[in-house]
Amino acid sequence: MMAAQRDYYEVLGVARNASPEELKKAYKKLALKYHPDRNPDDEEAIGKFKEASEAFEVLNDPDKRARYDRHGHAGVKSGGGGGGFNDVNDIFSAFGDLFEGFGFGGSGSGGGRRGGGARSGASRGESLQATVRIDLPEAFNGCKRELRISRHEGCDICQGSGCKPGSSPTKCSTCGGHGQVIQSQGFFRFQTSCPACRGRGTVVKDSCVSCNGQGRIMKEVVREVNIPAGVDSGMQLCLRGEGEAGLNGGPRGDLYVDIEVKKHPLFKRDGQDLTYRLPVTIAQASLGAEIEIPTLKGPETLKIKPGTQPGEINRLRGMGMPDPRGANGRVGDLLVEVQVEIPRKLSSEQEELLRKLAELDHKNVMPQRKSFFEQVKTFFSGQNSEEET
Repeated sequence: MMAAQRDYYEVLGVARNASPEELKKAYKKLALKYHPDRNPDDEEAIGKFKEASEAFEVLNDPDKRARYDRHGHAGVKSGGGGGGFNDVNDIFSAFGDLFEGFGFGGSGSGGGRRGGGARSGASRGESLQATVRIDLPEAFNGCKRELRISRHEGCDICQGSGCKPGSSPTKCSTCGGHGQVIQSQGFFRFQTSCPACRGRGTVVKDSCVSCNGQGRIMKEVVREVNIPAGVDSGMQLCLRGEGEAGLNGGPRGDLYVDIEVKKHPLFKRDGQDLTYRLPVTIAQASLGAEIEIPTLKGPETLKIKPGTQPGEINRLRGMGMPDPRGANGRVGDLLVEVQVEIPRKLSSEQEELLRKLAELDHKNVMPQRKSFFEQVKTFFSGQNSEEET
């Protein structure tokens, strides 16, 4: 049985209204405590290091934090997987600057950078975003969609190096291959990415003609998106590793898919509940009836109780939207609101029956309508004025 994922605020040990500085301070404290260089071969510590980094990645981003506050873990990723990092090196690629000055910066396995040593130049690709529009029945049942996206792919000619076949990148002369340079301002010294090689530590002299030295080319790809049942507008799915190709062999970014559910002409949605207005006649509301109504599961028979009042709501439990987080989640209800329709025109027989009903109820009603010509004749004869006197 899969363990429930911990709340990100709980992971960092901060309040839900924590400021960006408080988040950074809390993350740095945990990251330094569980850093792989301080805990070699300690899988539990590495797991906590990744957990803290995942929490910081989400809460440090205003958009991701807003989605997380609204929808929890489902709002920032799909399937409850292991965060936005494929391995520890991804964490140093994203947050390595936080560890500068502490005597270490790469992972304990030696795959990252260390205290000013040469950088590999590999960097994670950027994430992409797309939108998928679906109908309410598709959101109810779940569906699949083909998504066409344009993204950078690794160049097949140079294998992502950006160099002409037969050549290789050379060490950057500006930073000496470190990828970073030291800048001085008065008494202060700052370590920043090298402007010549953009932090890679290497430069390309003979560029690949296919990708013009970029190591990547733009291509259109088609990907299938599995949309779980119960999704709603504003929710987001994440396809791991389907974003832009990384530079110099770095991992791919992710593809975030925003869900937009179209309005339905019949059903209205309120969270996981559905609402539907059912028109009934006066006789059906007064005497009761069995009416076949539509639902997203198919036709159902609804019993209208005798004496049902206008606006009365019948609740069909379990006939609403499923929980997109899994089969064990709560399923919403279908709320059927009764609307008693008053006919605008009556047949002579209907009018006669209603007048008899009014007499039985001892209710005053308007007299029977005269024809237009009868009303004109009455007007000119002065009958109204005589009756009034």
